[in-house]
Amino acid sequence: MDSDKYLKDIGEIKSLMNRSSRFISLSGLSGIMAGIYALTGAGFAYWLVANSGQKYLILDGYVFRWVMIDLGLIAGLSIITAIFLSTRKARTNGEKIWDSTSKRLIINFLIPLLAGGIYILIILNQQKYGQTAALMLIFYGLALINASKFSIGDIRYLGLIEVALGLICAAFPGYGFWLWVIGFGVMHVIYGALMYYKYDKKQ
Repeated sequence: MDSDKYLKDIGEIKSLMNRSSRFISLSGLSGIMAGIYALTGAGFAYWLVANSGQKYLILDGYVFRWVMIDLGLIAGLSIITAIFLSTRKARTNGEKIWDSTSKRLIINFLIPLLAGGIYILIILNQQKYGQTAALMLIFYGLALINASKFSIGDIRYLGLIEVALGLICAAFPGYGFWLWVIGFGVMHVIYGALMYYKYDKKQ
């Protein structure tokens, strides 16, 4: 009996330490929704380019501007949805949404992401479009890996998959669009569904 009580106490201490050092209120549903947004946006971008009569995107073209707006909407909706669903989950679990752990999570996520975003804008300004999809996948994957230390460890695996897809995309740039769809669309839906059934549904 004493042994069982001791193991239970150790488990509770470990759980408290894990909660204090990691932000665990990320919602699996937000991953699913991010994937749906990406797939919808990719469908719109594909239709837009296919019906534009242009073989290439140019920086000052209206098709390019619409594609950038499309990407901005995907990112914006994904962020808003993640904040809303994670806040709701944190309140349900009686946890704080904004504390030192969540701050560290955001900072470590944004450092690679912003660096990658600035680099992509630089090469786009130089009209070098071929590696854009690969760079987006690689820097996003690195951001997830960097942030995984302060959240659910499974995020690291998604990050590794995104980096791998980015490297494949760099080797085969002609498939950049479809690898982007797999990375930001399909993988987010799969990851979100797994996280929902592993963590959210139990609660």
